[in-house]
Amino acid sequence: MKRNGIGQPLFVAGLAALTLAGCSSDGEIDISSGVGVSVVRSGCPAVAVPNHLGDVTVFDPVGSTDASAIDVVANITNVRSTCNSEGARIYSEATFEVQASRMRPGGARTVTIPYFSTVVQGGTAVVAKRLNTVTLQFADGQYRASTTAKAGSYVDAAAARLPEEVIERITRRRKPGDPDAALDPLADPSVRAAVARSTFEMLIGFQLTEAQLQYNVTR
Repeated sequence: MKRNGIGQPLFVAGLAALTLAGCSSDGEIDISSGVGVSVVRSGCPAVAVPNHLGDVTVFDPVGSTDASAIDVVANITNVRSTCNSEGARIYSEATFEVQASRMRPGGARTVTIPYFSTVVQGGTAVVAKRLNTVTLQFADGQYRASTTAKAGSYVDAAAARLPEEVIERITRRRKPGDPDAALDPLADPSVRAAVARSTFEMLIGFQLTEAQLQYNVTR
């Protein structure tokens, strides 16, 4: 997924390179085909921080990218998630820590940084996005500050549920000698497409400007 422009984060490496956080076991199904590796699938969305969007560097003066102009550096860490998959809507909430450092410790200072949470379906379709801010308080003489923040999302439980016929194709036990015993059902394009449509992620990251994103990508 690749989006340019302020307010449109750039997911440079795609969902395959995301750092995943844990998820509740509610609503899990075993999608083992009866051969090979058993994979457990949950209706809860995976929570991730996209590459290049988990840290931000603020420069002073704005526009400079010299090391001597670095003012504040912040990063998202310690992401944790919970999920309630009961009912018609699945609710996931992620908490995370923002750790920051500044180059000049003189005087108390407040720094506010915007962040986003996005719900993505099937690895490409953005179905919801929310913007928020996190505020860091630097005490006089301190180089470092940290705080916690959270993000939440709802997913339609029906949309996150695999069709029964697809579940049957995936979980059906196959015996040696069966014509399709050695075939992976997930290799079927229609099955893969159904699994993708019912898969959701909640992505969390800093709402970067074009210049900040460019710095993260090229440094």
